[in-house]
Amino acid sequence: MIYMANQMTKESYNKIEQKLDVLRKKRAKISQTIGEAREHGDLKENSAYHAAKEEQGLNEMRIKEFEEKLALAEIVEKSQLGGSDKVRLNSTVKIKEIASGKECTYQVVSEMSDDIFSNEISTDSPLGHALLGCKVGEEVEAEIPAGLVKYKIMSCS
Repeated sequence: MIYMANQMTKESYNKIEQKLDVLRKKRAKISQTIGEAREHGDLKENSAYHAAKEEQGLNEMRIKEFEEKLALAEIVEKSQLGGSDKVRLNSTVKIKEIASGKECTYQVVSEMSDDIFSNEISTDSPLGHALLGCKVGEEVEAEIPAGLVKYKIMSCS
C-alpha cells in the first residue's frame, strides 16, 4: 500500500484529538484574558490586549488545522501498511548518520503526531519522507536544516 498524506494510525488520531481538546478548552481562558485586558482602557496602547488577541488567533489557527486533519483522516491498521521489511507509518527505525556514526531510533508517525521529545518523526519531515519505503541496510539522504545528511537504516520493526 502506498502511503497517503491523510493516513494515520488510531493512536495518532487519538493524540491529535487530545491536542484539539486542550486547544478548545484554552479558548475560554483566552477570551477571559481579552475581556480583562479590554477593561484596562485604550486598546491602541494595551499590550496585554494585543498579546491575548495574537494568542487567540494562533490558537484558532491550530484548532482549524487539527479539525481539518481529523476530518480528512483515514485510520489504517499496522497490518495494512505493508510488510515489516520496509519503513512505513508506525515503524520503529534505527538509523546511523554515516559521517558521525551517531545512531538514533525513531517511530515514524503521521505529520501532526510527531514529537521530537518522544523520538517520533513525521512522514512529512525530510528525514521521515526519505525513510519511507526503504529497507534495512539501505542508505538514504535527507536535506535537513544542517544540510544534506546521509543515513544508513540499521533496523526496522
